[in-house]
This record gives sequence, C-alpha cells and structure tokens, in this order.
Amino acid sequence: MSLVTRCPACGTAFRAQRAQLSARGGSVRCGKCGTVFDGIAALVEEGADQLALEPSPQLGLFDPSRRQPAGAELDSDLPLPPFMEDEPGPRRRWLWVALCLLGFGALAWQAVQRFHTELAAAVPESRALLAAACGAAGCELALPRRPDLMSIDSSDLQADPRREGLIVLNAVLRNRARFAQDYPTLELTLTDEGDRPVLRRVLAPRDYLEAARASALLTEGVAPGGETALRVFLDAGRTRATGYRLYLFYPS
Repeated sequence: MSLVTRCPACGTAFRAQRAQLSARGGSVRCGKCGTVFDGIAALVEEGADQLALEPSPQLGLFDPSRRQPAGAELDSDLPLPPFMEDEPGPRRRWLWVALCLLGFGALAWQAVQRFHTELAAAVPESRALLAAACGAAGCELALPRRPDLMSIDSSDLQADPRREGLIVLNAVLRNRARFAQDYPTLELTLTDEGDRPVLRRVLAPRDYLEAARASALLTEGVAPGGETALRVFLDAGRTRATGYRLYLFYPS
C-alpha cells in the first residue's frame, strides 16, 4: 500500500512506499524542488479532491531529467563518509609520498645501525657501502663472528727444550665462510693422565697474533676461505700435563 506525502516547500504531493519512508527515518528529498523533509510528518490523506501526484523522489535517481547533482540523496546536514570525501590534491599527495620516504629512510638507517654486521655477512659485496653508512651513523662495522664457520685445522703442543716450564702451541685456524671473519679467542686447557684439567689459559687474538702486525690483521680479519698459522709460547710453570684441549669461541 502506497502513502501520500507532501513537500512543505513547493506543495507537490508524492506517492511513497512504507519501506521508502522508513529507509532513512522518514527523511526524503523532493524530486521537484530538491528540499529534504520528513516524509512521515508530511503524510496527507487522499480526499475527494484529486491530488496532483508526482512520482516518488527516489525515482529521480533513475530518471536523467529529474536527477539531482551528485550526492543529492544525502542529507546536507550530515558529513560525507571518508570514502566520498574529495581526493587530496597533488601537493597533499606529494606530502604523503615524502613522509613515506622519510619513514622508510629512518627504518633503513636503524637497520644499518642495528644489523650492519649481519648485513655485511649476508651480502659481502655491500660491506664497503655499509662501512660508509656506518661511519656516517657513528657506528663501527665489526667483522662477522660465526664460530660454526671457523675451525682449528691442526694443533700441536710441545715443551720448549731451552727453558723448563715453557710450552709452545702451534695451530692453524681456517675460515670456511665466504666472507672475512674476526679472529676468534682460543681456550687452551692442559690435562693430566686422567684427562682432568690442570691449567687453563684464554688467548685473545692479540695474544697469538704477531705484535707488529696485530692491528692490521685485526682490521682485515681472516680472509674468506683463508687460514692463519699461529705460534704461541706459554709459561706452564711446574704444571705436569700429559695432554691438552684447544677450543675457539667468540666472547659475547
């Protein structure tokens, strides 16, 4: 059953369905003058006098000759939803692009500061670029430390016949990584007949590298796939040992 409502502005009467009136709480727009009004409050009764009826204002959406400007079905007092707002102009778009690039640059800068060593190990070709970026960021690009890719290929421990209590450690370190690595720290443990430790010494890189070249060697590290031979003299005192163990590690 259709109802009749009258526009309070121009007096035009329209037929409307109940569903049309309840869709927006009774708010409708006049299809003739464009006035938004309460269609329920403006309902009229069809009397004996023939009313000049106009089509329902919603039909204006499908009739090009009666169609209102874009957004005419919306109540002008209500704000537009976000998806119908005007698109940002070129200057505003460029501002967003600049902010996004700035944020990306800040994240990249933090990544260089935090993970520069890992990045250099993962992509050796980027080491020179990372070193330059690290210098600008005020950080130091340390050499990678992967003990699983560093090994002791051979070692030998002998007593020095020229001096009692003096022992000589000979060893060869090999870097099995495809990138240069930092020199590891060595732990030498002397053991007795029961393989019990009787003396333990921790050797930092400067303890076993040639003193005159230590600084340069530490800067360069052990070359990719390279090896380093070392010879260290240690004073064992009166310790009586029959065996030894040699390990490498990187201190945390």
